[in-house]
Amino acid sequence: MRAGSRFNLLLLAAVLAAPLHATAQTSPAETAAPSASPGIDTAGMDRSVHPGDSFFRYANGTWLEKTDIPADRSGYSAGAMLAELTDRHVAELIQQAAKADAPAASDQRKIGDYYAAFMDSTAIDATGLAPLKPVLDTIAAIADRRALSRFLGSTLRADVDAFNNTDFYTENLLGLWVAQDLDDPTHYSPFLLQGGLGMPDRSYYLDSSATMAATRDKYRQHVAAMLKLLQVADADARAKAIVDLETRIASAHESRQQSGNVTKGNNHWRRADFPAKAPGIDWDTYFAAAGLGKAARFVAWQPGAITGLAALVASEPLDTWKAYLTFHALQSRAAVLPGPVERETFAFFGPVITGAQKPRERWNRAVDATNGALGFAVGRRYVARYFPPAEKARAQAMVANLIAAFRTRIDRLDWMSPATKAEAKAKLAVLKVGVGYPDKWPSYAGLEVQRGDAYGNLERSRLFQLRGAVAKLDQPVSRSEWVMTPQTVNAVNLPAMNALNFPAAILQPPYFDPHRPMVMDYGAMGAVIGHEVSHSFDNSGALFDSRGRLHNWWTPADLEHFKASSKQLVAQYDAYKPFPDLAVNGQQTLGENIADLAGLTAAYDAYHRSLHGKPAPKVAGFTGDQQFFLSYAQSWRGKLRDPALRNRILTDGHAPYEYRASTVRNIDAWYAAFDVKPGEKLYLPPGDRVRIW
Repeated sequence: MRAGSRFNLLLLAAVLAAPLHATAQTSPAETAAPSASPGIDTAGMDRSVHPGDSFFRYANGTWLEKTDIPADRSGYSAGAMLAELTDRHVAELIQQAAKADAPAASDQRKIGDYYAAFMDSTAIDATGLAPLKPVLDTIAAIADRRALSRFLGSTLRADVDAFNNTDFYTENLLGLWVAQDLDDPTHYSPFLLQGGLGMPDRSYYLDSSATMAATRDKYRQHVAAMLKLLQVADADARAKAIVDLETRIASAHESRQQSGNVTKGNNHWRRADFPAKAPGIDWDTYFAAAGLGKAARFVAWQPGAITGLAALVASEPLDTWKAYLTFHALQSRAAVLPGPVERETFAFFGPVITGAQKPRERWNRAVDATNGALGFAVGRRYVARYFPPAEKARAQAMVANLIAAFRTRIDRLDWMSPATKAEAKAKLAVLKVGVGYPDKWPSYAGLEVQRGDAYGNLERSRLFQLRGAVAKLDQPVSRSEWVMTPQTVNAVNLPAMNALNFPAAILQPPYFDPHRPMVMDYGAMGAVIGHEVSHSFDNSGALFDSRGRLHNWWTPADLEHFKASSKQLVAQYDAYKPFPDLAVNGQQTLGENIADLAGLTAAYDAYHRSLHGKPAPKVAGFTGDQQFFLSYAQSWRGKLRDPALRNRILTDGHAPYEYRASTVRNIDAWYAAFDVKPGEKLYLPPGDRVRIW
């Protein structure tokens, strides 16, 4: 579950830190772990489907038919199965920490106490809503717009681990992300983003379809039910006012596609600019309450939205704002409040937004919460047990081979000028590749954790993250910084840093397996590595030069060719229509689609480089090329419930699983490997196959 302000933090992360997978994944359920047998899953294939009609179903059809999505999940996939296994390993480590008599203030003690406090639902229920009273009293005491500005500033929070932390901060009208400045990547800047929505995206409020209208009705009922838990008078009327306010907030928001435009988002506002450019908020009071009183310059990522939100602070009735803040104060802390609050939260965000039919087990949620607060402390213990040096070395060798293959591809491009090629290769030369875990582990020395105080632990953790992010503004940029914990099943490219993170958790079966032929690893993990390398050259990454500056390093002719090829890929994905009334947005997913295509192509080249001229041995009757492409398609094995699929299409930069597997239709070698002929559904004439890198 995620809400508006958190969504936009994730959106900026997806633009400035492009991940492999969707950034909001449900946590593991108690279902079967991935098969321990290495190689192609022939039992999961459906050989009655011709590869040229649906390569995704040819590779995965039987698995799709026989696999049910667990009741507590919005979807299930190869990545989710691996995340489940990883979560069980992490849970064991955390539970051991909870039982151990570790020294006070040690990371191990904090891990154990945080988990134990979250797990103690009896104590949480007994405490009731009393921990929330100071916040509610502060909201009730808001008497004017200055006090409102102070409260809004005091609730600003930073998301330093957007890909792992599943908490959502719905009381934040604006979001904060501290990252390298795009004009001067040697310095950090505070990025301000649009927020304030309780549902995932503006389209949930503004879309006129019957599906969204029904969702809005259910959301209004949910808001009223939450207010009734607080015994708020006139809960139904106040709920309508809150949803109406959020609808006006949504109208001020930029769309997902607009927000993904890096050049339009790179707006530097001086501190003194805010009263003139965004009147309505008392900005001096706001920034002082947020701990940003010394910040002189900001990046206003969605300037129109910031202006519109500030205007609403001035124009909307104070009582409406107080009702809105009351609801979101409860909603944003639901995970550590009594059972009725959690159950009502799930009743909406589960079946309505994600399609999940029951909540996750509490231990699953406790692992998520502990990872969100102490992720790198947990990760340090995870890699010590589950990530041997030999696997790190093997992954580093694969990375080096992928980068070499990409460099060769750049040399062979017949459309790119020597000047542009030189800068592209300069970017490759300075890539900072992190494999497994960071060079330097973050410290949690200032974070206070108390066993028996789940609510206080969450509040202190959020404040600790804010203060840590703000403190970075006075420090030099570290290219060794990680934005994903080692136990995350994902990978990421950080264009402004020219850095890649490949966490330890993704470097295991079914993506990376020392017990199977290397060609299969290249089809799965090699494509992941190639994908992240390629993000340095997607429609956003290609705007950053070798120093990480937002700077055009292309010749005009080369840039036009790149844009033309990109438009061709946009059209290809626009044609995919999972629902009669909803198609994939090719522009919204363009960066990920470029990375999928370029990454798979580079991985194919790297796999052949690894053979040193020798043929790959057949396995189960499949040639080396067939193994490569099947491993790729099976790495995207997955299915989603309809509400979750709609959510992903509307809000995510990644295409659904089937269409990511269909990337193969742009690669000539796939046609030869599976004898794909004209007339088959995926067939593209050679001139229509998109070739970018």
